[in-house]
Amino acid sequence: MSDWNSGIIEEFRANRGEVGGSFAGRPLLLLHHRGARTGTERVTPLMYQALDGGYAVFASKGGADTNPDWFHNLKAHPETTVEVGTDVVAVRARTIVGAERQAIWTRQTADWPFFAEYEQKTARASIPVIVLDRI
Repeated sequence: MSDWNSGIIEEFRANRGEVGGSFAGRPLLLLHHRGARTGTERVTPLMYQALDGGYAVFASKGGADTNPDWFHNLKAHPETTVEVGTDVVAVRARTIVGAERQAIWTRQTADWPFFAEYEQKTARASIPVIVLDRI
């Protein structure tokens, strides 16, 4: 996965935030995060939903039964940065629940129906939705 991510990251940076392949035409950001235990700096490409004052990202992991590592890393170190296009933005991560989550999740599954497929595929109670508030 890291080789695949490296290629996406390189393409994102070379093309001012635009990539082809499976991410072509999709809103993509680069999430910087530190390992929860190791503190190792990592970068992960993720689809996002633009919000007033930030972004929403989704810990879908393609419908796997476990949350992605970056989700655990953000819980341990919620202040971080994202790259959106050519901008680097400082953000603070928070996992949302209830009506706030439902509104964002409903829009995401309407815009990108494969997220609803991930939800059906996973044994997790729900796919975490994380808001990255600008700081």
